[in-house]
Amino acid sequence: MTVRTPSPSRRALLGGAGLLAASFMISVRSAAAQDARVRHAARIDDLVGRMTIAEKAGQLSLFNDPFRHRPQEINPVDKDGDPARIAGMIRQGQIGSLFNGVGAAGARTIQDIAVKESRLGIPLLFAADVIHGLYTVFPVPLGEAAAWDAGLAERTARAAARESAASGIHQTYAPMVDVGRDQRWGRVVEGAGEDVFLGSVLAAARVRGFQGPDLSRADAILATPKHFAAYGAAEAGLDYNTTDMSEQRLRGVYLPPFKAGFDAGALSTMSAFNEVNGVPATGNAWLLTDILRDEWGFEGYVVSDFTSEEEMIAHGFAEDGRDAARIALLAGVDMSMVSGLYNAHIPDLVAKGDVPMAVVDRAVRRVLGVKAALGLFDDPYKGSDVAVERREVNAPEHHVLAREAGRKSAVLLKNEGGLLPLPRRGKRIAVIGPAADGDVFGPWTIWGDRSRAVSLEAGLRAALGPDAAVSFVRGSDPETPIDGGLERAVAAARAADVVILAVGEETRMSAEAQSRAEIVVPAAQQALAEAVKAVGKPTVVLLRTGRALALEGAIRDADAILVTWFLGSQHGHALADLLFGDHSPSGRLPVSFPHVSGQQPFHYDHKPTGRPADPAPPREEFRTQFREAPHSAAWPFGHGLTYAPVTYGPTQRTGETLPWDGRLEIWVEVTNGGDRAVEETVQLYIRDRVARLTRPVRELKGFRKVRLDAGETRRVAFVLDRSALEYMGPENRWTVEPGEFDVWLAPDAQSGVPARFALTR
Repeated sequence: MTVRTPSPSRRALLGGAGLLAASFMISVRSAAAQDARVRHAARIDDLVGRMTIAEKAGQLSLFNDPFRHRPQEINPVDKDGDPARIAGMIRQGQIGSLFNGVGAAGARTIQDIAVKESRLGIPLLFAADVIHGLYTVFPVPLGEAAAWDAGLAERTARAAARESAASGIHQTYAPMVDVGRDQRWGRVVEGAGEDVFLGSVLAAARVRGFQGPDLSRADAILATPKHFAAYGAAEAGLDYNTTDMSEQRLRGVYLPPFKAGFDAGALSTMSAFNEVNGVPATGNAWLLTDILRDEWGFEGYVVSDFTSEEEMIAHGFAEDGRDAARIALLAGVDMSMVSGLYNAHIPDLVAKGDVPMAVVDRAVRRVLGVKAALGLFDDPYKGSDVAVERREVNAPEHHVLAREAGRKSAVLLKNEGGLLPLPRRGKRIAVIGPAADGDVFGPWTIWGDRSRAVSLEAGLRAALGPDAAVSFVRGSDPETPIDGGLERAVAAARAADVVILAVGEETRMSAEAQSRAEIVVPAAQQALAEAVKAVGKPTVVLLRTGRALALEGAIRDADAILVTWFLGSQHGHALADLLFGDHSPSGRLPVSFPHVSGQQPFHYDHKPTGRPADPAPPREEFRTQFREAPHSAAWPFGHGLTYAPVTYGPTQRTGETLPWDGRLEIWVEVTNGGDRAVEETVQLYIRDRVARLTRPVRELKGFRKVRLDAGETRRVAFVLDRSALEYMGPENRWTVEPGEFDVWLAPDAQSGVPARFALTR
């Protein structure tokens, strides 16, 4: 057995998250964007001085792109389907941006109208919902978050930016950085899960990836962290629903990932659909001006979500469209998406003194400043080269990366008896269930190249070869039975040595407007699983999902469970790589899998309460727990297995005290007890035992991914300073007091025995 003792690196200070390593790149990006704004300041001033009020309103108005075909309608109403009308508005200076149109040639044609045929020749900005890839599709963001790999997130965002920028897109409405702690909420799939630290790390990484080292470069696109703010806390996990919370929770849980994205250089954000403590986010000046701009110094622009300013009427916060436009503008929304309210009402609002001209001019300068930072004044035709588009779209290296990302995103929940990996020969395999089909992209994939999508069936056939003893039986549809499906599935299981049960959600069950009251595998598939499991063959469950699910019966009790999410273009190949042992699973859960749906909302970093429950039996009365389930996760945040047993020694520290301005090393020895190399994610958790505000039972403060060769023991170290212990205090500022802390180095949020130290002045 070998032992390595690496010295703590600068990255280890933040647990390998990569935040400090990116500080130089952030300054480079900020300097480049600032240089563009300075160079074009006089031009922007000149334009603002020459604009009519209608043209100013136009720069603040965003509409659907009707010129370039998109394969599916993704919003509730397409209000702008007439290309002739939109072209006329561009000529009149009534539109500043278009969204969800793709194509280099079309971008040049449309930009010609703005640059050559409008009075002031201001270039259009083209935006799109590029959430996890354009033509090459990467794992859904929640799935990619399971890789716990900031570098991977940055690389996939960079590849998506290259394809997008070459296809006439200047801005993406991503990353979604809402913390999602209720798995009933459909949009959990778009984010990084339930944790503040991991969410902040990935928010910064994705912004860096989309924007690159210089936003004006040909392969860079503008990132838009969304939805500002607290959308992920919608009551009952119901989309568009009310959010109500303390300022301390808002600042301590829901705002940090946004701040991380803005610190990484993002120059745009999107306001949220929800209200926050009685005030719709799109009309919330405290959020959009006091915090975003006055406290944080944000210099970019705010765009409303799809008609969210108009929806303040339905909220009961605005009387009519004119009032909604007034409220949004004064709150700090610089750009109106689709509703047309800014075009319709800004001239009258200014003329009658309800909105000062200075407010409108400020918003116009913000939008023009971002166009300058993007390089559009220097090159209005950025993204209009069809030769570059041909080279970048579906580039081979992007698909290699998609396969890698898919492998790293899958999470092995259980593997009883070492059933996985499966041998390529000598076993008859029955693949049963609807998730073996080509539904691999997942939600918010608008332009994904379906001709390049690799289904689970295709991936397994490619890995096993034409003579493999493998059969495929659908058994049921995702939500409904198939006539004779159970009988065919049972027959296939009886003829097999091992069953792969491919079940879970389909794409349309997750994402926007797809809240679920019961987060379980649909009844038709559950019945299929029960019938197949009754045959008695060893069973591997491949769980396709966009959220954590409460697993039941035969699915929960399967011999092995691999959470596959929606892995994108290379879904089938990535899973074959894992199933047959070419690679060992390395993913870790970014969300807690509950015992039952009724535990929602659930997150690992809950408060202890005055009557904390011990999740271990026997059940003790008068504690914080449900009758039907322990107050714990079935599979906790951070959990994930590999193909070798990894054991942890006790958490160690170099001393019993952390001086106020000092540092303390925390370390653990981890051992690979198997005969193959694996990658382990060592997680650092902290608990503040006594504070002026009660603190969670534990909080993630760092992580490191380490390779362990067969039989290897490795010392994994972190260095803590006082900043890692801070929390959002009663004065709504980051603070910490001297006192005792528990610290864990563990494989998940429910494991390990803590060590203790004291923070001293």
